[in-house]
Amino acid sequence: MIILGIILLVVGFVTSISVVWSIGIVLVAIGAILWVLGALGHSVAGRRHYW
Repeated sequence: MIILGIILLVVGFVTSISVVWSIGIVLVAIGAILWVLGALGHSVAGRRHYW
């Protein structure tokens, strides 16, 4: 999810499409939150690890 968000950020920046840029920011933020929760040992969506 983080990688997809970064790709969308780059595409949105290059093409100047603000909607793609915004979606990229949201995906990076959600992916980072899930990654931190998984690294701390909390179950994320019923899984012990979030890849």
